[in-house]
Amino acid sequence: MAIDSIAALVQEAERTALPLWEVILREDLKEGQGTREDSLRQMKRLWDAMKASGDAYRPQERSHSGLAGGDSAKVSAAMENGALYGGRFFQEVIVEALKVSECNACMKRIVAAPTAGSCGVLPAVLLPLLRRGEDEEALLRALYVAAGFGEVIASRASISGAEGGCQAEVGAASAMAAAALADLRGGSPAMCANACALALSNLMGLVCDPVAGLVEVPCIHRNVVGAVNALSCADMALAGVECRIPADEVIDAMAQVGAAMDDSLRETGAGGLAATPTGKAIAERLASES
Repeated sequence: MAIDSIAALVQEAERTALPLWEVILREDLKEGQGTREDSLRQMKRLWDAMKASGDAYRPQERSHSGLAGGDSAKVSAAMENGALYGGRFFQEVIVEALKVSECNACMKRIVAAPTAGSCGVLPAVLLPLLRRGEDEEALLRALYVAAGFGEVIASRASISGAEGGCQAEVGAASAMAAAALADLRGGSPAMCANACALALSNLMGLVCDPVAGLVEVPCIHRNVVGAVNALSCADMALAGVECRIPADEVIDAMAQVGAAMDDSLRETGAGGLAATPTGKAIAERLASES
């Protein structure tokens, strides 16, 4: 995509009176990446893969390490028993975030959106809407919004935990999801930008500290945080709440924070939760078993 700022995307949508998703699609096509039909077909393929990743969940399955699996089923059972806070949709988002992330840990097929470690965020907020009757074409259009915002984040900062910490993975996914949700409810391009900025700023500074170097602990549960953060930020933006720092400046600040992080907090498994006594014990046990 030629446009490398959220502000430029918003300005182009306002100038042309085109929907934000259409602006993003046209910008992608300018890069010579196939035809419009090719792009729409590819997005549908990714959406179908997202749906399949949720369907592939099996409560009894565990990751090779034994650290992941079964949590989504626990939350689902508690939801059905009326034991949880929040409304039904909120609970379904948590269930879906865990489900897709656990499938990733169990080596099943997922969509890296934008990364494997943050694969549960976008499906978590979109799949429950599909089941509630949301128009599938509208969901596909929202995915273009998410993709466009994600591409700007990747170009201005990073979507790599090794480079920018978990803020660059789950933070970016949450920002993408927030923008998509705002768009789905008819939010203006500016509202989508505010949703993105709010979501990313909320998770700024989040470190990448995978226990034993695996994308399981605490990654899976952070996907839940990313999803519910996206919901709250989309709601704020739709209500007219503005992020006082523009989206592009938030993205640039995230890049600076990532660069300032100690290496131990950037996917090395040497700091944060990975460096706790329990985290080290898990790593030692898994190393002895391999």
